[in-house]
Amino acid sequence: MPMKRSACLIFNPVAGQGDSEQELEQIRAILEPEIDLDIYLTTEEIGADQLAKEAVERGVDEIIASGGDGTLSAAAAAVVNTGIPLGIISRGTANAFATALGIADTIEAACENILQGATRNVDIAYCNDLPMVLLVGVGFEAETVEKADRDAKNRFGIMAYVLAGLQQLRDFETFDVEIETEDKIIKTSAAAVTVANAAPPTSVLAQGPAGIIYDDGLLDLTIVAPVNKAGAIAATYHLFQTASAGHAVERDDIGYLRAKQFKITTEPPQKVVLDGEIIGTTPIEVRCVPKGLTIFVPLVEEDVLIEKLDGLPNLTIELKE
Repeated sequence: MPMKRSACLIFNPVAGQGDSEQELEQIRAILEPEIDLDIYLTTEEIGADQLAKEAVERGVDEIIASGGDGTLSAAAAAVVNTGIPLGIISRGTANAFATALGIADTIEAACENILQGATRNVDIAYCNDLPMVLLVGVGFEAETVEKADRDAKNRFGIMAYVLAGLQQLRDFETFDVEIETEDKIIKTSAAAVTVANAAPPTSVLAQGPAGIIYDDGLLDLTIVAPVNKAGAIAATYHLFQTASAGHAVERDDIGYLRAKQFKITTEPPQKVVLDGEIIGTTPIEVRCVPKGLTIFVPLVEEDVLIEKLDGLPNLTIELKE
């Protein structure tokens, strides 16, 4: 008989809109036949970060976190570079964490992922020592990140955040920014800067929703620097087009670069939104931890397009007998 799996389940009872007692029962009903669960509930005094840290110190085999993005990020931070696989059961309002990792955000499907036992190592980053799964935005309002709706996130990945931010450039203010990487210092003025733990802007669509988190060991920085409102609208439109066509951005007022780490200083200081939460103001330091996080992922059948002929000039297709 193979040994039964065991896991520490960290459950935030105040997450989401559902009935948490019922949700916990549902999780147990699906997982417990195959996994011995050691269950810990977060409280106001003891957060997911502490519970996960203690679980790592006890040497548990697996950690499963269930709650909103805050709970999941905190648990993820504790398991970085430990090799302990993290199961994610998202019960928040935004579920950005699950969306970014291409993980189901229904309890049943998330539990099935965990039971299947397939894992993947993905990059995670730190921004001012806080864990970053998706991205950090400088010069955005937090609400704009919320406004990046689910459909846009699935279609455009990281660009959805940039687009949502740009659509908010109502009061349009630019700031001076200095960006330092391992090998250079860049100074410019910008309306918004994002750093994503991400696939390159050229392949937002090619990667699909799971492409936001990537295992390339690099961070992607996008600088949006339109000179006026009309420029902001044009830049938004251009980003939207290039994201949907999978092309690189070709406008003078949009720049991007990739590096392992960035130090960003602004004048005047700007609000910083990390994975959808305001965490303070600049300066920030962001660094990538390549493949630092092991997560349970769905066993997916890749949709591979085997044929695309539509749109070719003077096209005729004759079907043979």
